[in-house]
Amino acid sequence: MHIHILGICGTFMAGIAALAKSQGHQVTGCDQNVYPPMSTQLEALGINITEGFSAEQIALNPDIYVIGNVISRGNPLMECILNQGLRYISGPQWLYENILYDKWVLAVAGTHGKTTTTAMLTWILEYCGLGPGFLIGGIPNNFNVSARLPLDNKTNAPSFFVIEADEYDTAFFDKRSKFIHYHPKTLILNNLEFDHADIFKNLEHIETHFHHLVRTVPSQGRIIVNQESPALKTVIDRGCWSEIEYLGSSAEWDVREEEIYHHQQKQSPLKWELIGRHNYMNALAAIAAARHVGITTENSIEALSQFKSVKKRMEKIHTINGIELFDDFAHHPSAIQTTLEGLKKKTASGRIIAVIEPRSNTMKLGAMKTSLLESLKIADAIFCYAHNLSWDASSLFKDSLNTHVNDNVDCLAEKIVQFVQSGDKIIFMSNGSFSGLQSKVAEALNHE
Repeated sequence: MHIHILGICGTFMAGIAALAKSQGHQVTGCDQNVYPPMSTQLEALGINITEGFSAEQIALNPDIYVIGNVISRGNPLMECILNQGLRYISGPQWLYENILYDKWVLAVAGTHGKTTTTAMLTWILEYCGLGPGFLIGGIPNNFNVSARLPLDNKTNAPSFFVIEADEYDTAFFDKRSKFIHYHPKTLILNNLEFDHADIFKNLEHIETHFHHLVRTVPSQGRIIVNQESPALKTVIDRGCWSEIEYLGSSAEWDVREEEIYHHQQKQSPLKWELIGRHNYMNALAAIAAARHVGITTENSIEALSQFKSVKKRMEKIHTINGIELFDDFAHHPSAIQTTLEGLKKKTASGRIIAVIEPRSNTMKLGAMKTSLLESLKIADAIFCYAHNLSWDASSLFKDSLNTHVNDNVDCLAEKIVQFVQSGDKIIFMSNGSFSGLQSKVAEALNHE
């Protein structure tokens, strides 16, 4: 079958492309913004990508079009598909009907930590010989691909599939959250805060969609819930028909001073490179979920000692002239604050330089600008790439010391290079490519 994917370079749709290719389908696709790491992954798979959404792509004559949620009415190719009555389907629905329907699905949902937790859980299952399939919203360093089909385990054991369960909408014709299509047997609810202001009206609106997800988990399934999130309590209180295990202070699963506890019993020490309590909470969730499929806590901890995290999750990308450069996906104020706190705890000396790109739709709309300012207080200096914002970032940071705001990436890179000194730690935080700012800064530092 020939599948043509609209919006193929997003992490989710690129994962679908990889899975479809592995199933033996002919896969092509198109997108407006084609850039690494997903474009590189797709090219390595031999998947041809067309730049843009021209109606001429109809001539490819695929058997079906798979539609990503970046596609809206008015898109030339989509309008042509509709006018000609051609077959199309959303990415999440295609995924369920062609891959997930007969698998033991382990899903990871929440505002923060989805990608890292999904990667942890996948690695635990892999380390313990279960050969899971997976679709992750990033590239875990233990695998170097974002998606694959389950391996043939040649046993009667279930076929497992681990998926990052995104709450964003499915498609222009299906405004339910993506995760409603996955039907998990094991579900992690990591945390819940207001986000995606372009989709959800308020926190209560998001809670409703999470409650719909809870409704899809079978009574013999299990939900792992972070009890430190008030919004998740609200979700569960609206009704739950599955087993529940809780994470957090005084819960079944807890972390104290970077030690893991289960029913008040200290477990084997977890020795790894990750920093911050949030990563220990992610680990708790992954360990608890793995236990649902029969993996012991001890074996999970052993697996996580060899976990290599995910690209763009506190990833050290350069050390130049005594200056360390980190790349991170943090873009929500809570995630920014947690990331900076983790780095601060690890930093014995030197300054922390926060470089941010308020790029998400929520941040562009200015829905969380006050929280953003508060989340950056721990940084010794702030550099903001204020590109395509609907609000004045300069005004927001006007009273902050050592702050520079610019909508020109080259000027911003120059200012960063002029400011930093040996011993500093620069952390770039964005959910996109940052217009190549990381590379520009690294190149300039190398020439100093």
